[in-house]
Amino acid sequence: MKYIRLGDLLVKSGVITERQLEEALALQKETGQRLGTLLIERGIIRETQLIEALTTQLGVEYIDLNSCEISGEMARLLPKSVARKYMVVPVKATRTEVYLAMADPLNFMAVEEVAAITRRHVIPMITTMAAVNRAVHNLYSNQGAARAIEELKRDMLSSQSSVPAVGTGPEKVAVDDESSDAAPAIRLVNSIIERACTEKASDIHLEPGESQMNIRMRIDGMLRPVLSVPGELENSVISRLKIMSHLDIAQRNIPQDGHAGVTVRQEHIDLRIATIPTVYGEKMVIRLLRKAPELITMEGIGLRGEARKQFQQILDTVREGAILIVGPTGSGKTSTMYTIIDQLKSETKNLVSLEDPVEYHMNEVCQVQINEKTGMTFAGALRAVLRQDPDIIAVGEIRDGETAEIAMRAAITGHMVLTTIHTNDALSSIDRLLDIGVEPYVAAGAVKGIISQRLLRRVCPHCRKSYRPEPEELRMMGFSEEEPRIFYRGDGCDDCFHTGYRGRIAVFEILTMTGELRRAIHRNDRDAMEAAVKHSGFRSIMENCRELLLDGTTTSEEIGRMIGL
Repeated sequence: MKYIRLGDLLVKSGVITERQLEEALALQKETGQRLGTLLIERGIIRETQLIEALTTQLGVEYIDLNSCEISGEMARLLPKSVARKYMVVPVKATRTEVYLAMADPLNFMAVEEVAAITRRHVIPMITTMAAVNRAVHNLYSNQGAARAIEELKRDMLSSQSSVPAVGTGPEKVAVDDESSDAAPAIRLVNSIIERACTEKASDIHLEPGESQMNIRMRIDGMLRPVLSVPGELENSVISRLKIMSHLDIAQRNIPQDGHAGVTVRQEHIDLRIATIPTVYGEKMVIRLLRKAPELITMEGIGLRGEARKQFQQILDTVREGAILIVGPTGSGKTSTMYTIIDQLKSETKNLVSLEDPVEYHMNEVCQVQINEKTGMTFAGALRAVLRQDPDIIAVGEIRDGETAEIAMRAAITGHMVLTTIHTNDALSSIDRLLDIGVEPYVAAGAVKGIISQRLLRRVCPHCRKSYRPEPEELRMMGFSEEEPRIFYRGDGCDDCFHTGYRGRIAVFEILTMTGELRRAIHRNDRDAMEAAVKHSGFRSIMENCRELLLDGTTTSEEIGRMIGL
């Protein structure tokens, strides 16, 4: 086949225009980037289009890394440092050849270095950057975990102690430190945490069973099994994590809570660690809290369109009173609260937050850690804060009537109060306040705005396909059967673990207080409240969901799962 330049091939296939190619080549001269990378970063083409073009041009084979098993022997064949440097991963090898998965098979420096190290002829195979990045981290972390498990077994056989040495690390731990001098338990725990960060997991579940400890991770809101540890080694893993979080390793019959800080690839992550005894041993759940500043912005939490305008209007107009952030557990309420705090904080205001635990440390904010074991409850801390001349008070969560009453009375006496409540929708938060003992006239006077939210999984952009929904599906989503609609779903690919989803986005409904609604709350008249909400121009969370459905961000199945249709 005659060799065709990548740019010419993309133009010939209709993926880009001649003008786009000329502009990209001009930018390439300035930046020195590879043409394919530049076109993807500028949004001119998708990575799948580039892969198709390179497959045609070079005759290389495409490989789906999530559907193939990569032997741990491959980690011994190529050093981790080289795999990370070039973002390549060996898939299989013979005595004379090594098959190398890479996003850029035109990277001849990578091919030559791998050939020199392995002393084999390199056969490039093409895949997506996200897939090769995940495969590199998983291959070497799995290999590290397997090696650590074997060493722990040997230590167990040669030691009289039931718990091998687990090390005593500092509070800040470098998880991706490749030192081979660390104890096996330390390296095993580090590999588990590094794997969770690679998969962007929010939680790690370590669950003891009859013969082994199963490790699952919550990715995009769903738990997925990733690893099993032999039962005789589970105490070593649990003990290491307890030491990291300053828990009592000798106490195994009561629940314990702690926290630790780790660094993974220069990213600082806080770990919230909780244990509970079960019939087979201690179960541990680790919540991973990332400190990336982009996560606590309007863009980071998914605010856009009309919801973003309403959100900003509340922040611009409310100077006193309560703003409620509501939703079920795991719906992103804390991120929304931090976004509001980040916008409201200033040198001229005394902003105090009461949190359990403090998840993000912020400048210009006095953050108070709630500790019920020492008597520092939300209600007690809130009383103390009111004597500290606050302008704005953020209450991490209203859990009882006493805290709710103090917070609402603070709101009607000139303070601005931000708080979260676990309810299913905006109007239900008023019912919740009344149910736990807040007087109707207090709630009516205190609440100025309610932000209700949920998290929906996004359709994977790499395998998204359009389709025409059936009439029943249209009815379920609130659309007319006569009007033609196009919905989207993911077919499943190596970027999304063949689930069709990758990442999540928040959906909102924002209720601002009107005179009619305030009077209905004062009378504790539910029918009048619902009528007042309709008259206020309120846009329900389902309307937001329908917009995301039509633009291909999510699916009707995901909306039905989260909203409960």
